[in-house]
Amino acid sequence: MIRMTAAILAAGLAAAVLTGCGSKKASYKDGTYEAQSAVYENDDGTDDGNGYGVVSLTIKDGKISDCSFTTYEADGTKKDEDYGKEDGRIANKDYYNKAQKANASCAEYASMLVQNGQLDGIDSISGATINYKEFKEAVELALEQAQQ
Repeated sequence: MIRMTAAILAAGLAAAVLTGCGSKKASYKDGTYEAQSAVYENDDGTDDGNGYGVVSLTIKDGKISDCSFTTYEADGTKKDEDYGKEDGRIANKDYYNKAQKANASCAEYASMLVQNGQLDGIDSISGATINYKEFKEAVELALEQAQQ
């Protein structure tokens, strides 16, 4: 009897502790929210063309229902199919391919966010780490707006 009572008390205590440790899921107001990351700089203070990212989130019924993510050069030029070219031509195929892979990651990050419903669990894509940092920062800023 004492063992059973101790086991029940231990189970109840464990349940209370686990419940207390759970995080509250944020609630978001419906609407469309846009945010921009800072210009990502290297350790030496240069941006090396990294630029910044802009995210647009749509919240419907309190959940992320749509997301787009676009990256820009520091001067505001959109990174698109010409990103990685020099003077309008592909001067270095490897560089161009890496730039385009990083650019394609934007749609993947946005899609993963809609599927996942939150940033937790979304990992950076190889070759697009800077885009991930920009994405994460911009999403966090947009979600802060949606909580207000």
